[in-house]
Amino acid sequence: MDKIFINTYLDNRVEATAPVIISASRSTDIPAFYAKWFFNRLEKGYCVWYNPFNQKPMYISFANCKVVVFWTKNPVPMMERLDELKDYKYYFQFTLTGYGRDMECNIPHKRKEMIPIFQRLSDKIGKEKVIWRYDPILFNKDYMPEYHLKAFKQIAEALKGYTE
Repeated sequence: MDKIFINTYLDNRVEATAPVIISASRSTDIPAFYAKWFFNRLEKGYCVWYNPFNQKPMYISFANCKVVVFWTKNPVPMMERLDELKDYKYYFQFTLTGYGRDMECNIPHKRKEMIPIFQRLSDKIGKEKVIWRYDPILFNKDYMPEYHLKAFKQIAEALKGYTE
């Protein structure tokens, strides 16, 4: 990864990593919870990430970025601002599972809300830019292999034609 120097908002000159692909983010759902922050950072041209092991700041520059990969369970907060990504290639890793409120209490209802949201996103940006993830697969007394097979099939049928 290339390293470049950038000026921060405090006018400090710092070294930054300038990746070609930005994964936003596997450790938190930026589209669902930090869309406003992300677009602000995109406008500023960089963001700061704190290493969880040593708490040192790492600066990430968007200068060389060509592709942004969004990992989300709910892209709604971003959907009205996607035109701001016109200078980038991007796609969504959209996670939809068969779990109920007992496992995913903060996710809107799958059939009533999340599947239609997936379909709207696909219609807006193209089915090749919305990748469905059924992940993680956990087993317990309520979620046995048969349950997951049935849920996977139902979601797959609902998403047919909306993802590749």
